[in-house]
Amino acid sequence: MSEFLIHVAAVSCLYGILALALNLQMGFSGLVNFGLIALFGCGTYGAAFAHLWGWPPLAGLALGLIFAALMGLFFARLGARMSEDYWGIATLSLAEIMRLVFTNEQALAGGAQGVSGLPVSFAGLAGQGAGLSRLALYAALLAAAFVLCQRITRSGFGMALKMMREEPQLARALGYDLGRMRAIVMVISSLMAAVAGFLYAHYLSFVGPEQLMSHETFLIWSMVIIGGIANNWGVVAGAFLMQFALAYVPFVKDWLDMPSDFVAATRLVIVGGGILAFLIWRPKGLFPERIGGSHG
Repeated sequence: MSEFLIHVAAVSCLYGILALALNLQMGFSGLVNFGLIALFGCGTYGAAFAHLWGWPPLAGLALGLIFAALMGLFFARLGARMSEDYWGIATLSLAEIMRLVFTNEQALAGGAQGVSGLPVSFAGLAGQGAGLSRLALYAALLAAAFVLCQRITRSGFGMALKMMREEPQLARALGYDLGRMRAIVMVISSLMAAVAGFLYAHYLSFVGPEQLMSHETFLIWSMVIIGGIANNWGVVAGAFLMQFALAYVPFVKDWLDMPSDFVAATRLVIVGGGILAFLIWRPKGLFPERIGGSHG
């Protein structure tokens, strides 16, 4: 297995966790969160702060999880006070505020230069051993996240989430506490996103504000929309499909002898065009939501 394929598969696993987190929010609960990348950033900057302060990496994970849980609760409280459309705009705005703060405040975490030199897991292994070990770890965590999401969405709580998504007034009339349900979903999915962010930071050995760009959120949205909203298998497949499609763009550039700007522009076209095409011609995605006894 080439190092290139190992790299793409490893990153795909991390984005698969993010896609599952977004699917739990938006797909099953109807929470239109355009600020997922901020929750991911809690994990990356938790790792960065731990490195800057001389803490062990696991302390950075704990810090990132705390940040993410608090931000998830804050997002949930906002959702109780706003309509769905305004809440989506608010989450996008908060994620952008977070990015701008880390970009302009040099004292926080290096400002626009970011933080480099984070320890890389399994770095002591020779050859492809390190890459394969990281891939195995990320795949195991993706499998754990998948099982967690399956258990949640197949439970009675999962059915209540779908009722909140489809008929919130009916759910409220039946005695469901929608605010509490939103909070639970946001905290669980925020923790998932933070774990992915922490692993990503230690994978790249670098954390910077450009990792929090809004187009990263829409990349994750494209994975969910293309894979299949409210289908856990589908969104994981969408994550792998999109990551491999984006990874091969540089090879297409070389084959066509195009300028370097071609790569960034084409990746944006793939994400935006993929979202638009599937919303128009296949809104349920490649793997539509399963209705009946089997969920996701």
